[in-house]
Amino acid sequence: MDFSIIIPTFNERENVHTITRRIKAALVSIPISFEIWFIDDSKDNTPQILEKLAQENSEVHYIHREVGRGLGTAVVEGFTRAKGQYLIVMDADLQHPPELLPAMIEKLQAGNEVVIPSRFIQGGSDGGLSAFRKLVSWTARVIGQLALKKLRKISDCTGGYFGLNRKVIENVKLDPIGWKILMEVLIKGHYSTVSEVPYEFVDRDAGESKMSMKEQWNYLRHIAKLVWSSPHDRRFYLFCLIGGLGVIVNLSLFSLFFYKCDFHPIVASVFSSSLTMLNNFLWNDLVTWKECGLDGKRQQLKRFSQYFAVSMIGIGITALTLQVFLLMNWHELLGQIAGIAIATLWNYFANKHWTWGSNSRPNGH
Repeated sequence: MDFSIIIPTFNERENVHTITRRIKAALVSIPISFEIWFIDDSKDNTPQILEKLAQENSEVHYIHREVGRGLGTAVVEGFTRAKGQYLIVMDADLQHPPELLPAMIEKLQAGNEVVIPSRFIQGGSDGGLSAFRKLVSWTARVIGQLALKKLRKISDCTGGYFGLNRKVIENVKLDPIGWKILMEVLIKGHYSTVSEVPYEFVDRDAGESKMSMKEQWNYLRHIAKLVWSSPHDRRFYLFCLIGGLGVIVNLSLFSLFFYKCDFHPIVASVFSSSLTMLNNFLWNDLVTWKECGLDGKRQQLKRFSQYFAVSMIGIGITALTLQVFLLMNWHELLGQIAGIAIATLWNYFANKHWTWGSNSRPNGH
């Protein structure tokens, strides 16, 4: 089997005949073998219609799930049942035009591992959405792209229309929340090439939209889950979290040394920054880059020496910034905060590329 087309359905009885007819018409002149899998969670009589459709069309298969668990899991079930070397996922509501299938197939057969129809490249359009839905879609897309690095080069990373080589998801555990299964594939899949093709998103002719506040909440949960499952993204947020807690430690120690112990502000700054440096290193080594702990104490000492060198420059940046504030007769705490902010940027990029970047194992990124 060359291609498997996977279509999740929920109360789409008005559309399943039409989409089958249009798929077959789009592929009639292409010399490939294909199958259509409907993964159905409907509460109406869609299963009966699908049964008749399967009897009349040898390419059509379906399974009805009595306890549906959402669109994402329906797609995953379709992946397990499909026999094709290439897998294409699309909605049943006809907002994903089947007439685009030949272009997607051509891209996949040319060696592209993931092919994504996009509304947001030249020739594409999201005109099938209302102004409010466009705003919601844009917000969701931006949140995903900001949170997850792999999504930033994909113009339509939250779409539900895509194709891939089966190898992309081999031995990959897909466990999506909600309906944005494409993001799960892009974050967890094994691929090096992604191609986007333009398409015009059209309004649905029949059936009801599945958009709800629950699905929006599920989307945010899915983003958080994907961040945690992506080592690169997880490390960035852990580094920021530890750095944020380090700011509290730093300011608390600075206040203790300066206000309670009557240290000179520069001395208080150096002492508080030094202790915070040690605190942040231990947390980053134990949590953010925890796989480095497998290399033993000798390597940890080497990392600490590198971290120390980077951080000493950061401490100097913080102290210098504070000195500028003192010379300008500005508040010393504001000077310490400004110094921390500048030093944090330096510490992050230097440690990422040197301290842990040079010591992490090749597959640790």
